[in-house]
Amino acid sequence: MARVLLKSGIVVTQDKALGVLPRGDVLIDADRIAAIAPDLQADSAETIDCTGHFVLPGLINAHMHTWQTALRSVAANWTLLEYFRHVHAGLATVFTPRDIHIATLAGALNQLDHGVTTLVDWCHNNPTPEHSDAGIAGLKESGIRAAFFHGSPKPDPKPGEPHFSEVPHPRAEIERLLRGPLADRDALVTLGMAVLGPHYSTLDVSAHDFALAREFDLVASMHQGGGEAKTPGGWETLMQRGLVGPHINIVHGNNLSDAQLKAFVDLGVSFSITPENEMAQGHGHPITGRLRALGSAPSVGVDLESAISGDLFTVARMALASQRALDNAAERARSGGIPVTSSVPAAEALDWITTRGAAMLGMGERIGSLAIGKQADIAVMSLGPLAMWPVHDPVATVVMQGSGARMRDVVVAGTFAKRDGKLVWQDIDGVRTKLAQSGERILGKLNVASTSRDIRGGRP
Repeated sequence: MARVLLKSGIVVTQDKALGVLPRGDVLIDADRIAAIAPDLQADSAETIDCTGHFVLPGLINAHMHTWQTALRSVAANWTLLEYFRHVHAGLATVFTPRDIHIATLAGALNQLDHGVTTLVDWCHNNPTPEHSDAGIAGLKESGIRAAFFHGSPKPDPKPGEPHFSEVPHPRAEIERLLRGPLADRDALVTLGMAVLGPHYSTLDVSAHDFALAREFDLVASMHQGGGEAKTPGGWETLMQRGLVGPHINIVHGNNLSDAQLKAFVDLGVSFSITPENEMAQGHGHPITGRLRALGSAPSVGVDLESAISGDLFTVARMALASQRALDNAAERARSGGIPVTSSVPAAEALDWITTRGAAMLGMGERIGSLAIGKQADIAVMSLGPLAMWPVHDPVATVVMQGSGARMRDVVVAGTFAKRDGKLVWQDIDGVRTKLAQSGERILGKLNVASTSRDIRGGRP
């Protein structure tokens, strides 16, 4: 795309200096934002009327297992223990590279459809290099900006095999990906590591994985929580060895102590929470307020489309509402009354799905807000005839009434992924058909019908 002028929208920049323009223009030149002002003239640019629309930074989904897209709703009624048993020890084991490809492509397209321009794809169902390559290909084909977090499968070990907790992250695969499909660190799709961490691996494995990520200057992200830790005291040992720092990303973290959280924040560790799924599956309360008390804040992700929807606005509101509920309950317990004012401003929730996601990826200078020189990752959301009118507080309106379903246009690095309410992808029907076929094949392999009462009840 050459030059495009987004004209007369309500521009919510998420940039501290620019703030909100009640009526403003954004000029895109190639893959960058060239200008932002109340009234721009650009005769050589294509002009797109954004009257009655918000112009927003593209949203950042900081944690999602995109490979599960073909299993939508399958895990809707499962606790975390059921999910481990039915997915990682069961359904995941029958995925082919083709299944990974169509799930990742469809999941990424759906995120674009909902205004997400950057997706952290936490891929931990890749038993072969072909599975990883298929996921990466799906991301690239979709046109989304993505961090492919290379993980490792977690099946039950066969006789004679080590438990997955005893297997170090494969150096050879990281080297192969950095030489091959993810060699360009400035490309739309880049590499990260989805490691086990001390909650799910031995101390030696965690130390190896953390050091490997640091050696290659990659984010090392790991789940934290869910049952007893594999290595009690592991975090403290890793910190003593100097292996914990800004390259470490902790997902969930519900069971961490206050002392651990403070130590992590002091060391620059980032946090990604998935509040809707955490509350539904039994992880515990999201750690939003505990991070706020330490002067920090989380990025936010969808986590599992096998359990919930892919709308990031919904998840952000879940994080906001759950923390307000905890704070309100604490005040009632303390004073017997309702708090004088709300504990968490709505504006913070928009930070969690924009600037905080960019910071977690180390990409705050490129994405997460609208500013001159940044990548043109932009979402244009319709206010509709009634749903979001009148706009008294633009940021609060975006957070509390916003919806991915209202996205009219989505731009990634200056290229339209969605325009005039339709994805630019030419064969959505073909994607739908292949995705459905993949889901039925996977469920059928384990003799589980997608409509059976057993799977809805969590008893395959």
